[in-house]
Order: sequence, then structure tokens, then C-alpha cells
Amino acid sequence: MDCLAQKTVQMFLKRFLTCSFLFILSCNSPINHLPYYNSPDFEPVFIKNNAQLEKTITHKIEDFAFTDNNGNSFGSKDLRGKIHVANFIFTSCTHICPKMTTNMVEVEKKFQNNPDVNLVSFTVTPWLDSPEVLNRYKKEFTLNSENWHFLTGDKNKIYSLARKSYFAEEEIGFTKDSTDFLHTEHFLLVDKSLRIRGIYNGTLGLEMEQLIEDILFLNK
Repeated sequence: MDCLAQKTVQMFLKRFLTCSFLFILSCNSPINHLPYYNSPDFEPVFIKNNAQLEKTITHKIEDFAFTDNNGNSFGSKDLRGKIHVANFIFTSCTHICPKMTTNMVEVEKKFQNNPDVNLVSFTVTPWLDSPEVLNRYKKEFTLNSENWHFLTGDKNKIYSLARKSYFAEEEIGFTKDSTDFLHTEHFLLVDKSLRIRGIYNGTLGLEMEQLIEDILFLNK
């Protein structure tokens, strides 16, 4: 079994265990809950109240600012108070990125007119993907919605943010640095307080259905 297949199996196992817990929880409570994720192993943490939330969930996406496909500054300050989905791609990728972009378009279709939901695609080859290149890519392969942002910038900062804030490569945590190429199929769902609420395999259409449901739940 190759690495991608192993990661897919692991992700489905975690999804099954989380959904099982949610089913049991729903039998005892009228409120459905999405877990929080505090660490790169993506063990779900379920919170009962705001007091427990502030004490238990210490991890948030750190402050950042990069350049978007229009050449403007865009970062965490623009995402506070909004739900966002993050992924990490590069425009010359011929492996998983085209499928990831196609699947993200399905999410875009659902929320393209909702300013409270943002999609954020970080390039992992910023030395190749200038704002102009990202803009051409966006116009060619997406619906070109205003709430989907393609970001480029300093490689070290993008890689650090991906691994330490978004936990983009869960199986390695913090063990790699910017000399190790970043390539991940993960989509990360982040709530209005910049806390991680979900991880999804961006190459699978069924995962997008779950992602859309979870966004709708967070945006109630």
C-alpha cells in the first residue's frame, strides 16, 4: 500500500471514529458538535461550553500576511470572523493538485456568494507562482469567485505556517523544514476564531460533501 493510500485509510478511520462519537453524542443531546483539533495528530477534542473551549483549545492559526493573486496583501486579519478552507497546491502540479482544485470548485459553487466563507489556496512553489501566474490559474480552473484567494510569498513562512499552524502534514508534525518539499492533499476547515475544525482528503469527492455539511453547520 503506497503512502497516499495509507493516509486515506487513516483519514477514513478517524472520520469513522469521529462520526461514531457524534452519533452517540447526538443520542444524548439535541446539539450536533464538530470537534476541535489542537495537535498535528488530529485527535478530535469535543467541547461542552465556552469556558472549556478557552481553557482546552489553545491552538489557533497564527498571524500571517501574503500576496494574493491580485497583487494585494491578504492574511489572517482578513479571515477573522469568517470560516475558511485552506489547501496547499502549485500551479505546475500534474499529480494531486488538479483534482484538489476541481473538488474545491464544488465547495466554491456552494459558497461563492457568501462573504462569510473563504477559500484560501497557498502555493508551495512561490518562486514560480507569482500573483500573475496564480491569477491566470484561478481564471482558468475556478469560477473566479471573490472569496477564493490564491496566495504567494516567502517560502519559509508559507511552509512554516502550513506545518505548524495548519498541521498540513499530520504524519510528520513539525519534523520537516523548508528544505523538504511540501505536498499534501489535505483541506483544512478553520472556524471564525481561527481554530481548526476539520481535515479532509481533497482528492475525494465524498469528502467535499462532508466538508460542505460542516461549513453549513459552522455558519449557522
